[in-house]
Amino acid sequence: METARPPRADQYDPAGLAALGRIEIVARWIVDGFLTGLHRSPRKGFSVEFAEHRPYQPGDDLRYLDWKIAARANRWVVKQFEEETNLRATIVLDVSRSMDWTGAATRLTKLAYAEHLVAALTLLLLRQRDAVGLVRFDDQIRTSIPARARRQQWSRVVAALSEPGRGRGSDAPGALDQAARLIRSPGLVVLVSDLLLDPDEVIRALRGLRAAGHDVTVLHVMDPAERDLDLAAEAIFVDPESGVEVPARVSDVRDLYRTTVHEALTEWRRGCAAAGASYETVFTDAPFGVPLRRAFSGRQRLP
Repeated sequence: METARPPRADQYDPAGLAALGRIEIVARWIVDGFLTGLHRSPRKGFSVEFAEHRPYQPGDDLRYLDWKIAARANRWVVKQFEEETNLRATIVLDVSRSMDWTGAATRLTKLAYAEHLVAALTLLLLRQRDAVGLVRFDDQIRTSIPARARRQQWSRVVAALSEPGRGRGSDAPGALDQAARLIRSPGLVVLVSDLLLDPDEVIRALRGLRAAGHDVTVLHVMDPAERDLDLAAEAIFVDPESGVEVPARVSDVRDLYRTTVHEALTEWRRGCAAAGASYETVFTDAPFGVPLRRAFSGRQRLP
């Protein structure tokens, strides 16, 4: 009888996986389960900005071997330069108060889910020798880390994810503008947010990024309760950012609510498509590998 193979870490329940270790450990598990190998950069050339050494791989250009290290330590390493990376990416993370919410105690908050997803995505890109930066925002810019491909970048991003945020507002257009300033040449911008924002302003900012040559992906993070409204009896609905409270009987508003959510998702999907940006809805009960595969399957080899 054949023994069932255990699921990869990227296929586990997000809350259960997150409870097993610190965010950097969990991110490594997710990426290890997600990738089968690293691809080599297709770009060639030379840049004066040295980044780091990496082990020699068959097929590497011998011009970039560090012969001094080979002679001194009998180690074969290649000099890697900033411009040898595949692309420059900036992840833009919404840390406003509306993100710090969950519809069930057994699920991660939207923010905790998004932080684990951002950590995994950062590590995934760095392992592929892509340069990665991070912008965190609520009603102001909380973090602004320029894209780098160096090993220290991983620690900088993970440390930034633990910094405070959760302001009442969400200045996504300002954060996206900051992301564009951090990338010197056309690259990748990933917006991770619950999109409780003004669609017109965000779509306008996305269109500007595309006009500048950037590849743009929007990951719309939602709790399943926001989609289904599976509550009973009466409830008081509170906007976490404005503080507005509205009492209502759930059974009276459920159908209208679900219709409104469907229309909002359709508006975001159409708006992003019109702006030239990719759009994916991400629910916090989905294993981390699901949004990574849907949004970035064209950027790496998959299991």
